[in-house]
Amino acid sequence: MDRFIRLEQLTVGYDGKPVVRDIEVSLRRGRILSLIGPNGSGKSTILKTITKQLKAIGGAVFIGENSVESLGPREMSRRMAAALTERSKPELMTCGEAAAAGRYPYTGMLGVLSKRDKEKVDEALRIVGVFELKNRLCSEVSDGQLQRITLARAICQEPEIIMLDEPTSFLDIRYAVEILDVLRQMANERGVAVVMSLHELNYAKRVSDLVMCVKDGRVLYLDTPDVIFTEAAISRLYDLPEGTYSQLFGGL
Repeated sequence: MDRFIRLEQLTVGYDGKPVVRDIEVSLRRGRILSLIGPNGSGKSTILKTITKQLKAIGGAVFIGENSVESLGPREMSRRMAAALTERSKPELMTCGEAAAAGRYPYTGMLGVLSKRDKEKVDEALRIVGVFELKNRLCSEVSDGQLQRITLARAICQEPEIIMLDEPTSFLDIRYAVEILDVLRQMANERGVAVVMSLHELNYAKRVSDLVMCVKDGRVLYLDTPDVIFTEAAISRLYDLPEGTYSQLFGGL
């Protein structure tokens, strides 16, 4: 199906007050969409609405032919995994237990992990490079390590879509690039659709198939990286003085 996840005339916000209006975008399987824009422009609000943490003010989100509003919690969690703006550490859980939470959509009522579930957890921890932390308490690891544990939990869900809010936060350049490479690999090899917000423009250009620029309550641009990452577009998006983009990023 060409248009796997679709936002149709989606308006998002809080308490009935719009933050971003009339979002129209379609994303195919195996493609990566990055949201960029100034702080407070509504990127996280869009992600929270897609994942049903917030109720849409208008319009709809579809996965295939199904509106997300028609999907129950278990079906939703099997189709979509989200790692959004949670920064708290589950103090009494090990990193392995935190990652294993991603398998609960597949377990029975008691949440007991099968042998296959445990294998999936170990595989996810290895993919993001933190298998050696499996038995460490989450309270004992760094924010960057916890960020990778959160991604491992999302991978454990074996989703069709992964939603991420600033997945490279707290990571040094080596681990940030590794995480982006993992996402690219999952998109290419497993057909996973990825939607994420990013502040780092160089990372967005590196990994994205499609880039959505959000500013002043609307989608300013929606296009491929080659079109978006130009002096004119980025300067307008971030209100940069003429020439600043080239000076700072060398055209990325």
